Amino acid sequence: MTNYQLIVFDWDGTLMDSTGHIVNCMRQAITKLELEPLADTQISHIIGLGLNEAVQTLYPAGNATMWTSLADCYRQTWLNNPEESPLFENARELLEQLVKQDIFLGVATGKSRRGLDKVLNATGLRDLFISTRCADECHSKPHPQMVMELMDFVGVNGVDTLMIGDTEFDLLMAKSAGADSIGITHGAHDETKLQACEPKAILHDLHQVESWLNNHRSDF
Repeated sequence: MTNYQLIVFDWDGTLMDSTGHIVNCMRQAITKLELEPLADTQISHIIGLGLNEAVQTLYPAGNATMWTSLADCYRQTWLNNPEESPLFENARELLEQLVKQDIFLGVATGKSRRGLDKVLNATGLRDLFISTRCADECHSKPHPQMVMELMDFVGVNGVDTLMIGDTEFDLLMAKSAGADSIGITHGAHDETKLQACEPKAILHDLHQVESWLNNHRSDF
């Protein structure tokens, strides 16, 4: 299907339709702590960052105690919330098709390890990924560490690697790691933000991702 040897996926807003759920959990945490309310668009903009970086971005005038309290409150709200976000249409089928083509798959996510393990187990997708990296194990996006560690684990270079994500943080991470990227618009950031990061393509759903990989394989 493709000459890329490693394809790295972001999770929230890329494979899983979880943007609204994340925004709702953060809003609940903000309300519980009686912090200044924020618009949903402000909250969604930080999706993709590690949690510590996210809360500092939301409240830059805060202090360490407030940031820690908000991060802890959000984490508990998310982990205890029974709502399960669905995978985007064609997510499972795309991943299975890529594995059949002997392509290594990875995840680079702003989630914690505990949070990623929860959704990997819930969706049954764990075995499709050769390795995963989380924000509590590496520098937060857009630092390239997560992608570079995945490339080192597989033994490939940036030219052999493609990152697929829904935020500028994903695409800038890939660029810093020397990897190609595709931006997908069904998540947190709009097309203008994604286009500014100079991805190979801007696509609107995972069906288009599958078609793009098929149609461009001779160009890789």
